[in-house]
Amino acid sequence: MNRKVAVIGAGNVGASTGLYIAERALADVVLIDIVEGMPQGKALDMAQTTPLWHRGGRIEGSNDLAAVKGAGLVIMTAGFPRKPGMSRSDLLVANANIVRPAAEAVKQHAPNATVIVVTNPLDVMTWLFWKVSGLPKDRVVGMAGILDSARMRTFIAMELGVSPTDVQAMVLGGHGDSMVPLARYTTVGGITLSELVPAERVAAIAQRTRDGGAEIVKLLKTGSAYYAPAMCAVEMAEAILTDQKRLVPCSAHLDGQYGLKDLFIGVPVLLGGRGVEKIVELKLSAEESAALQKSGKDVADMIAELQA
Repeated sequence: MNRKVAVIGAGNVGASTGLYIAERALADVVLIDIVEGMPQGKALDMAQTTPLWHRGGRIEGSNDLAAVKGAGLVIMTAGFPRKPGMSRSDLLVANANIVRPAAEAVKQHAPNATVIVVTNPLDVMTWLFWKVSGLPKDRVVGMAGILDSARMRTFIAMELGVSPTDVQAMVLGGHGDSMVPLARYTTVGGITLSELVPAERVAAIAQRTRDGGAEIVKLLKTGSAYYAPAMCAVEMAEAILTDQKRLVPCSAHLDGQYGLKDLFIGVPVLLGGRGVEKIVELKLSAEESAALQKSGKDVADMIAELQA
């Protein structure tokens, strides 16, 4: 297998991401983490499962960021997780100090790579990775809307007792408390959500979607979500590695679209072999547009805080 994916961070999200990529035989994987022995040990454990898959690529571990060399795709998952009562903005400075050296390593050793950022606060860390790495804006993208939409799809399926596969949802905005679930663009088997679920329940589902990550943090008490974030990162990785041209919500660089500029935020994009190949501008109601502007301001404020 010629393709190589470097996963920076071998914690729960990173290790799960690497495992899913290798299991799908999408690429060879290198797990990179500063903790001595951890990425090597997890990689060795994963490698010992490959005879049972009857397919899959090589999996290796390293403590050296230079191991990103030769990777066509880099997935940034390293960072401190949220703890109960902690907002995403609380993570800002600590995780910025983790993202910067990773971005420098990609700039030096893998300048032709496409990067998927998972580290929180996601939209700001995606912006920071882009700034530090100097990569073209279309080759740096954040994993936000796919996860938020997957959560909304799950909650709708629970509400209606249907398969989540038949639910399509669209969530825009920052990956945080001000995200914007769009019920008008959400369907079940092609039927508009409002025809199946009363307005008050739609509002409750939208709020649960906003609180989706915090709900899991509260239940786990000592950690945060990782299976779903990892799978969402892999969905993006597969779209890029196999040039699928997926129309999905991701954190992308805006330069005037939706009235927002010089930030990364969740919007519908065409995701393919060249990264973010197109940004799709939906027609929003005045209320939806105002909510997206507020979400954009929240992201811009955190960027300004990071630059202060």
